[in-house]
Amino acid sequence: MAGSRSIGRLLAGGLALAAAGWALKDIPAELGGKAEGERLERMRRSPRFHDGVFHNSMPGGFVPSPQSAREVAWNMLRNREERRPAAAIPVVTSPSGGPSPAGLSVIWYGHATALLEIEGRRVLVDPVWSRRASPSQMVGPRRLHPVPGPLAGLPPLDAIVISHDHYDHLDRATVRGLTALQTAPFLVPLGIGAHLERWGVPASRIVELDWDEEATVAGLRFVATAARHFSGRTLNRNVTLWGSWVIAAGEKKVFYAGDSGYFDGYAGIGAAHGPFDLTLMPIGAYNAAWPDIHMDPEEAVNAHLDLGGRLLLPVHWATFALATHPWAEPVDRLWRESKARDVRITVPRPGERVDTVDVPMLENWWETPPGDETSRPRRVPAPVPASPPLGSDPRL
Repeated sequence: MAGSRSIGRLLAGGLALAAAGWALKDIPAELGGKAEGERLERMRRSPRFHDGVFHNSMPGGFVPSPQSAREVAWNMLRNREERRPAAAIPVVTSPSGGPSPAGLSVIWYGHATALLEIEGRRVLVDPVWSRRASPSQMVGPRRLHPVPGPLAGLPPLDAIVISHDHYDHLDRATVRGLTALQTAPFLVPLGIGAHLERWGVPASRIVELDWDEEATVAGLRFVATAARHFSGRTLNRNVTLWGSWVIAAGEKKVFYAGDSGYFDGYAGIGAAHGPFDLTLMPIGAYNAAWPDIHMDPEEAVNAHLDLGGRLLLPVHWATFALATHPWAEPVDRLWRESKARDVRITVPRPGERVDTVDVPMLENWWETPPGDETSRPRRVPAPVPASPPLGSDPRL
């Protein structure tokens, strides 16, 4: 009998080790590639690269003190329920309408992923289709709502834009899927091409840019612009560049902020490239322990005004719980701030198409459980502002 129990324990231990090995087998590839040769030499020539890493134009810390790290960890455990929606998030699987051949529309897929339909061309930004934002699909932040549609259901793309290499913005499985399903090039900040090449993206489909460099793809002008953030898929940080993007067609212009803290660079971007018909601004995952690398909702409005934005669509909220604040707090604060500052916003459900010329009435869908007939969402008109002055700093 004792021998049988020992054999059973050995078999269970072997199965556990095999399962752990299977779960961890892809992690080395998930970490990405390392820049070498001409790619590395080009990185070293960047004005932002010195001492072996990239640097922000406006310095700021992003490593919490041991005390604040403990406080963050404790708060994430303590308010676990508040950090998730009270009911299922409504997802639109078949967006109504269609892209205008001469206009600008956007479909937000959740978190920072969005499909821009700009004057007949399609640009996908920071695509993440995986269940977790993590190097392992066994652990890490898990989606709070399903992706509105399968990767194979996307229409033909003209470009795929990446802001930086964190797992909630650059996903290996999604990149591999897009490489097989699409022919569009990837536009990325310096160094990220090494990750893409390791994951099977042909070099001919990779366009790497430093800040203030630009490329023309499918008749669209893409300009890599600054952000106040950091990079890294391991504890080895800032060996690839991070950034924001200007995407300009003949008449329409979009600004995508990626991840960033508030900084004075937004006024310069607005003066050089604005005004913008649409800004995609991050509003979530803020915390007092890292104030320099993620904006809060009020700062997102400040940046939008600095940029000369006409319509603000919030991103970087709702999909992954990455900080200690309650789930709906970012959008509630954004709504209040936008009304106080006369800023025009749109808050679509994941998968919902918004045409920037015909913006729907703002609906607080995040407050009402789907199917609750006794508490229907209030519909309020989004305020239409006068054109904001370029380079204005509303905090002064």
